[in-house]
Amino acid sequence: MRPSGNPEVPAIKVRNLQRTVPLDAAELERFAARSLRLCLKIHHSKGTDLAKLRQISVLVVSDRRMASLHRQFLNEPGPTDVITFQHGEIFISAETARLQARQFGNSFTQELGLYVVHGLLHLHGFDDRTEDEARQMKATQRRIFARAGGLN
Repeated sequence: MRPSGNPEVPAIKVRNLQRTVPLDAAELERFAARSLRLCLKIHHSKGTDLAKLRQISVLVVSDRRMASLHRQFLNEPGPTDVITFQHGEIFISAETARLQARQFGNSFTQELGLYVVHGLLHLHGFDDRTEDEARQMKATQRRIFARAGGLN
């Protein structure tokens, strides 16, 4: 269901489908909803399908499940942090998020939040295949994360 009074904003739902790393799916969902509204305010030259989506699903999965998706859809071995499908699914690996949070000096929940914003930006038409695109996307990701109130 879309938020009442604003038919342009897709509904967003977070589901924790793994059992290895504890997380607060409700808190992540509130953050995702704030981030989504901020993403929709950004004009992007490549256009967007984000506003056209009815539902966005953020699915937090295990490294095993992520490795399977990574191999099946991107023909790459091993897990990755986040995979976004243009029909509105954002898959996040909890185990990879925990590992990368330690590497980058973030909390686990901050890392999850950055991945949510990253996925939303991909749905909004951003890409990170070149250095320039990656730099622009990362700056936008950090700005949205901060404006959405971040996560602890």
